[in-house]
Amino acid sequence: MAPVIIMSSLLFFTILHSAEASDIASSYSVHSSDVRDITGVKISIDLAWTLLCGFLVFNMQAGFAFLGAGFLQKKNTLNYLTMSFMDFCVGGIIFWSFGFALMFGGSHLGMGLDAGNMLVGFSGFFLSFGSFDFSTSQLWLFQMMFSAAACTIVAGAVAERIKFNAHVICSIVLSGIIYPIYGHWVWGGGWLANLPFGSGLRDFAGSGVVHGIGGLIALVGAWMVGPRFGKYNPDGTPNMFHGHNLSFVVLGTLFLLFGWFGFNAGSTLGSTDLRVSIIAANTFLAACAGGVSLMYITYYDTGKYDIVMTCNGTLAGCVAITASGAYVSHWAAVVIGIIAVFILKASLHFVENKLRIDDPVGAISVHGANGLWGLLSVGIFADGSYLGVKGLITGSGWQLLSQFIGCVVLLVWTLGLGFILFYIIKKTIGLRVPVSEENTGIDLYEHGIPCYPGFN
Repeated sequence: MAPVIIMSSLLFFTILHSAEASDIASSYSVHSSDVRDITGVKISIDLAWTLLCGFLVFNMQAGFAFLGAGFLQKKNTLNYLTMSFMDFCVGGIIFWSFGFALMFGGSHLGMGLDAGNMLVGFSGFFLSFGSFDFSTSQLWLFQMMFSAAACTIVAGAVAERIKFNAHVICSIVLSGIIYPIYGHWVWGGGWLANLPFGSGLRDFAGSGVVHGIGGLIALVGAWMVGPRFGKYNPDGTPNMFHGHNLSFVVLGTLFLLFGWFGFNAGSTLGSTDLRVSIIAANTFLAACAGGVSLMYITYYDTGKYDIVMTCNGTLAGCVAITASGAYVSHWAAVVIGIIAVFILKASLHFVENKLRIDDPVGAISVHGANGLWGLLSVGIFADGSYLGVKGLITGSGWQLLSQFIGCVVLLVWTLGLGFILFYIIKKTIGLRVPVSEENTGIDLYEHGIPCYPGFN
């Protein structure tokens, strides 16, 4: 309730100030001091908006915690919650130390972010050396929440069998190198953003940069750590592991949806960019389209209304619209959400039955497959109404070419470095807990206490 009250108050004072400024301008000539006052208020409003949206994105960590825990067996719940919690604790220190500098150095999006090139940034380390400023701290905090989200996507896919410290090392490398460098290429003024086709690669809020990276690293991790004991029969057919609390799944999905308004609309980095309302509406429409579509597709297949699949369909719609939400019309957001559901279903079947990769929460399909679809959707549905980004529906195919190149680079970069990362971990400290401890429960093995003491 508090975020709603804060946002309402912010909107009220924004409208009030705009009205007052308009009255003054109509009656008097605008002096330089008036311009400075108006500019100062705009900066303050945009700062408050970006910070508030950063807090909303941080609240998505609670959504990931509930969602993932609900999908898992009771005996491994505490382990997953601990991994999710440490994602932002460890990731925060790493991103502050050097990840942020690698990502936004040379972008000039804040004070002290001047040094960098098309490949990597090299200014803003430790938010010092000229980057100790409100503008840079605001950007760091907002982007830090995105980095944490990418790490937690991986946690769900490798849950119930990976060693705790193996996941911590993965989060360190992901938030310090893999995420920031690809992010620099897209958001930090890097070479992908400057491709000569269309407007260059455009990923407004991170279908590729955040969800694609998280989902593809999850693919490599889940493959290399192997399936849970008993997941596959000798003939290769999969068995179902039922989650221990489906109400957590629904609650986690609702937390994530609420945070997604900050994730997408907040990526304007200012509420004075009036496109925020269109972005928020597109986010909600894609989510609704994904949820409704998968609910009735599943009913057609099974004769049952499956709320778990519906939740994943809703999240798939959100992931898909994250790249294109600013560039497309409302009808396109609905179409993007519906297509995301078919991609989700196809990917879930392919990953589990063909690749025989065990993904307890469906992170690879929700985030990885639909992160790629989100990138491509910009090149198809962008209508030119925002920043001149035009897709196929306007008769131009150049933007789609940039988006396709971005997808190929994302696959090569993430899968390649992901394999190197997990291979090194496997050969050093090991990836997986012993099978005997996996059967007993990782909570007791790694943490010495079950998530639900006193309950078997």
